[in-house]
Amino acid sequence: MTILDGKKLSNEIKDEIALEVKKMKSRGEKVPHLAAIIVGSDGASLTYVSSKVKACERVGFESSLYRMSSTTSELELLKKIDELNNNDDIDGFIVQLPLPPQIDTQKVLLAVDPNKDVDGFHPTNFGKMSLDMTSFIPATPFGILELLERYNIPTKGKHTVVIGRSYIVGRPMSILMGRQGFPGNSTVTLTHEFTKNITQITSQADIIIIAVGIPNFLKAEMVKDDAVIIDVGITRVPDESEERGYYISGDVDFENVSKKVSYITPVPGGVGPMTIAMLLKNTLLARENHRGNR
Repeated sequence: MTILDGKKLSNEIKDEIALEVKKMKSRGEKVPHLAAIIVGSDGASLTYVSSKVKACERVGFESSLYRMSSTTSELELLKKIDELNNNDDIDGFIVQLPLPPQIDTQKVLLAVDPNKDVDGFHPTNFGKMSLDMTSFIPATPFGILELLERYNIPTKGKHTVVIGRSYIVGRPMSILMGRQGFPGNSTVTLTHEFTKNITQITSQADIIIIAVGIPNFLKAEMVKDDAVIIDVGITRVPDESEERGYYISGDVDFENVSKKVSYITPVPGGVGPMTIAMLLKNTLLARENHRGNR
């Protein structure tokens, strides 16, 4: 069994990006600039955005963080997005999710300029991705592709089962794993909460990508020997015996599943660090596109 070390690989990718930024500086070019908007004070969101800012510092990017109160109106947020869309100094930006209930998330995501949509959530980018056209791929699926590619895990002709159908992970992964090329060319089954006999399906899978947010959902009896397991789930499980009052759990029963499989991502330290690395990679691509369009 091999651990797919997302933390180690993400650091390698950040080093590669930092080298590109140094080359930009040596040529007298402007370095990439990533901005983030966060609405409210959700603890997990604040931690995630903070890690993005630190990652920008590490690779030499400029970064801006716009914090808005939880009572921010939809109109106020849309005005801020329009401001960033028209700010030539900013190459890409994200709107941290989730948003407060008074704001329509779909309306917000549609308002982001597709050329600055480094999260890859805009329908224009999703549509291009579906057609195998150059686009911003959502950062988490992009990170999973990078893990599969850099660990040289065969995907051609393999049966990939995706558990979860969110537009952030599940649906894009089902498209990307079936595309032409590597990673890709696999036969994909997309499952969700209404799928019947899910164990029968997962036990036939060569590759399982799970993102449902249910701790330890995938059990050893649901997995065949030597399968490849990508665990995207990350949940804070309350536990008074822990100093923090909780522990972090993935969607996979790691202790037991890891004994059967050939490759598996840990939680934490697997897909999570890759998401931030690929967000940086998308921002670098946005900067290159921005420069090319001038």
